[in-house]
Amino acid sequence: MKPIELNSNERSRRQFLQAGSALIVSFAIDAQALAMSVAPPGVGAVNKSLNAKTLDAFIALHPDGRVTVYTGKVDLGTGNMTALAQIVAEEMEVAFDRIEMVQGDTALTVDQGTTSGSLSVQVAGATLRQAGATAREALKKLAATQFSVAPDQVVVKDGYAMASADPSKRLPYAALLHGQTIDIALDPKVAVKNPQQYGIVGKPIHREDIPGKVTGEFTYMHDMKVPGMLHARVIRPTALGARLLSIDEKSIAGLKDVRIVRKGNFVAVVARREWTAIKAARQLKIDWSDWAGLPEQSTVYDALRQIKVADKSVMANTGNVDQGLATPGAKMLKATYTWPAQTHGSIGPSCAIAQYKDGSLTMWSATQAPHTTRKQIASMLKLELEKVRLIYVEGAGCYGRNGHEDATADAALLSVELGAPVRVQWMRHDEHGWDPKGPPVVNELAGAIDSNGKIVAWRHETWEPYRITPSADVPMLADELMNESAIYGDPSNPGSVEKNAAPGYVVPNIFAVVNKTQTTFFRPSWLRGPGRLQNTWANESFMDEMAALSGVDPVELRLRHMTDERGIAVLRAAVRKAGWEPRTASSKRHSGDIATGRGVAYVQYDGDRTYVAAVADVEVNRKTGEIRVTKFTIAHDCGLVINPDGVTNQIEGQVVQTLSRTLHEEVTFSRSAITSVDWASYQLLRFPEVPRIDVVLVDQPTKPAWGAGEPACAVVPSAVAGAVFDAVGVRLRAVPFRAAEVLAGIKA
Repeated sequence: MKPIELNSNERSRRQFLQAGSALIVSFAIDAQALAMSVAPPGVGAVNKSLNAKTLDAFIALHPDGRVTVYTGKVDLGTGNMTALAQIVAEEMEVAFDRIEMVQGDTALTVDQGTTSGSLSVQVAGATLRQAGATAREALKKLAATQFSVAPDQVVVKDGYAMASADPSKRLPYAALLHGQTIDIALDPKVAVKNPQQYGIVGKPIHREDIPGKVTGEFTYMHDMKVPGMLHARVIRPTALGARLLSIDEKSIAGLKDVRIVRKGNFVAVVARREWTAIKAARQLKIDWSDWAGLPEQSTVYDALRQIKVADKSVMANTGNVDQGLATPGAKMLKATYTWPAQTHGSIGPSCAIAQYKDGSLTMWSATQAPHTTRKQIASMLKLELEKVRLIYVEGAGCYGRNGHEDATADAALLSVELGAPVRVQWMRHDEHGWDPKGPPVVNELAGAIDSNGKIVAWRHETWEPYRITPSADVPMLADELMNESAIYGDPSNPGSVEKNAAPGYVVPNIFAVVNKTQTTFFRPSWLRGPGRLQNTWANESFMDEMAALSGVDPVELRLRHMTDERGIAVLRAAVRKAGWEPRTASSKRHSGDIATGRGVAYVQYDGDRTYVAAVADVEVNRKTGEIRVTKFTIAHDCGLVINPDGVTNQIEGQVVQTLSRTLHEEVTFSRSAITSVDWASYQLLRFPEVPRIDVVLVDQPTKPAWGAGEPACAVVPSAVAGAVFDAVGVRLRAVPFRAAEVLAGIKA
């Protein structure tokens, strides 16, 4: 697969296709035909459709046999473009290295939604599979006509069509056209290949972007340049709700070629040289109003419970939970679990370029939502949507809505204001201090287990942000500041946080409710596994506590309450790979100052998708309380595995990132602002802390392909917590797992 690189002079891919005399394959939903046309070099422009009901919105076939695939999804460093290319190559019967991916360019790709929720392969992949199959069948019919045989007598392979009875009748795909236009319907029910016929899907294919990233040759968003671009730094308020009072322009009088841009509370300095902009941002004296509207950090979870609840989502209501909790002879347990506010922590701070020229705005951005960001910025600047284009360029990873979109809005606002191309590069304190945060979450559980070791009641109540409307997105920081609205307290929050609130087990009496708060602290957004991670952490930790309460092995207790065969198979695969031995509350393993333990966790992501089970092996230093995860074993069933190498990469990355979030990461703040604005105050997992990771892929080639970019993260914290309890008998209910808290528990 050869990604098409963007260059700085905005060379249109339409021109690229035109120069290559591309064949466009398309269909109209109300037509009985598939249109194929060839535009001779230098004659007119290729009409690139953005109608999701037409095939040429997704695929172009070139005379030299190359295939360009267009997708609104983007590669955030997850390797999903490799998997999507495999899907099309498989269905079209072309070599994988003949596929070129165009991603996230709003002028060339259909809006397929934000790249999130592990939905690229599951959703976009399904569309591209249909597109590839439709193109293949159309080409077979063309070949049948030219070979004078029936369509079922045509076979296709490696970009060629041939007559099965006469191999001498063989033509490359492009040669079948002869410049003609042929109308063929796209059948939404087109037959896709049988998995037993797969030769590309299901094979491990290494990503082509990795070598360049290792050697430093890869072009990131931060490396992009546009001729004549200016450099900008945005100066943020000293407090989340502060208002601008005055600017002392004389404070930067000694710096040449610097312009100050003010729009409401939005302030930026723009210069020809980036270093000049940095110095100006540091020197410019601005007076801001005082503001102290955040709660004390020590009371954040109590404050969270006090926020007005906009909606209650009942996720499960089976039997009578109150009666179940009162079951005679049953043991009852109550527990509260907390998850802190966390930042996305992108290693490279957000960056974007915008160029406003002749009434049109072009932006280069690492946003994971190109089409949504385009709409938001067009609305913010009151521009016609047709006059705004966003081109995706890969940046530092985000795994949720971080600062990429805001940096893009910053650049767009400044470019429109100045009429020149502007590059905005955030600094580390911008990224940590002002990117939207994964919000704090509190989960309260109660349950009862009878004398036979069967759970008879399960109650789960949690407080998480409410989403105002299904189409709402996180407000742009530039828009908020420009219009002098408060950054704190705006009722526009991330949604889809209620999943996995209900336990993934069969219990006769269950009640699970999500209190969706009207607002939350800071400016909230999604962060990898939003809601699912926090809810699973609580449910799986509670299951472990129920096992300890009843003296039952935690794997055995889970299996007693499972009926889904795929879930059971995944859990068994994980414990088999890890060499699990039954554990009970009295089976602690100690060895001098270092105690070892194992924990287990299971989830069906979203309650209806990917199955994951994990076993964590830990060492706990009894003198310091420090936790070291030595090995992590994951079994994973996401249905059909497109690229085993890619899925394994994703699982390993989730384990590492979520261990970091579990052991270290927490946003700290004063009453007025974020205080964890650097890597010293916001700690990440270090390389020596990365454990051995064993992955078992439970491939299901006849099942739909589900996502692999988020589900594994959900089982990490509870598996580690269970392992710590197994090692030293300390029950951890608050993330991150601090050594001081472990030590205090040991001493107690």
